[in-house]
Amino acid sequence: MKPDEAILAETFRKDALSCFNKYLPRIIHCLELLNEEEIWWRPNAASNAAGNIVLHLCGNIRQWILSGLAGTKDVRERDKEFAELGPIPREVLIARLKDTIEEACQIIDATPMSTFFREFDIQGYHVTGATAVTWVYEHFVYHAGQIIYLTKLKRAEDLHFTRLPDYKPSA
Repeated sequence: MKPDEAILAETFRKDALSCFNKYLPRIIHCLELLNEEEIWWRPNAASNAAGNIVLHLCGNIRQWILSGLAGTKDVRERDKEFAELGPIPREVLIARLKDTIEEACQIIDATPMSTFFREFDIQGYHVTGATAVTWVYEHFVYHAGQIIYLTKLKRAEDLHFTRLPDYKPSA
C-alpha cells in the first residue's frame, strides 16, 4: 500500500468511527425521551416507528460490517425488522444498538487497511470494504435523522443537536 493510501484509509477509519460515536448518543437520547408507546408509534402505515428503525439499523450493521467485512454468519431477517410492533423495551433496544455499534467499531478499527480496498458481495451488492463502511454509516445517519424527527414530533421541542460550535443563545 502506498503511503497516501495508508493515510487515506486511516483517516477514513477515524471518520467512520467518529460518525457512529456522534450519532449513537443522539439516538439513545431520543429513545430515552420517548415513552414505550411512543417508541412503537408509527405516523402512518407507510412509516416506521423508532423501534423498527433501531432494529433495522442493528440488522443492517450486522449484515454489512459483522458479516460482510468480518465474515460472521449472516442471519439477518430484514422483513422482521419492519414487521415488529413491539413493545420491545427501551432498555433492550438501547443495549442491542450499543452492542451492535461497539462490535462494528471494533471491526472497523481492527480491519487491515488493505481490506478497505478488497471487494465483497453483501446483500447482492459488489462493493469494496470502504464502500460497505461508507454505506453503513451514511445509512446510520439517515435513520438517526428519522428517529430525531419522530422524537421532535412527539416532544415538540428542540433537541439541540444542530447548534454550530460558536452558537450563543440570544437573551
